[in-house]
Amino acid sequence: MKNTSIPLVRFLFFITAIVLTALSAGSFMRINGNPDMKIAYSIYAILMFGDVIATLVCGLYLGRQMKVIYWFAVFVILLNIVLTIFDQFGLIDLLFLLLNVVTLAALIAARKELLPQ
Repeated sequence: MKNTSIPLVRFLFFITAIVLTALSAGSFMRINGNPDMKIAYSIYAILMFGDVIATLVCGLYLGRQMKVIYWFAVFVILLNIVLTIFDQFGLIDLLFLLLNVVTLAALIAARKELLPQ
C-alpha cells in the first residue's frame, strides 16, 4: 500500500517553515522601528529560526518510520500552537494557529503510516 498522507504532512511542515522564516525576518526588520526592543526582537527572531530548523527536520525525516521523529514533530507542532495562543493574538496568529492545527490533525491521521509497524 502506498503512503498517501505522508506528502501532505511533509508539505504542511514545509509551509510552516516558510511562514516562520517570513515571521522571523519580520521580527528582525522591526528592530529599526523600535530600537529599545532590539534585544527582545533579536531573541524572538533567533528562536523562530530555531523553530524553522526543527520544522524542516520534521518535514525531511517524516516518512522514514522513526518513532522519535514522529513524536518530535508532534511536540514541535504542539509547542507552536501553545506559543501562538499565549502571544499577542491577531489575524496573523490566527492563520498560523490554524495552519498548525491542520498540520497536527494530518500528522495524527497519518500516524499509522509514519510510525514503525
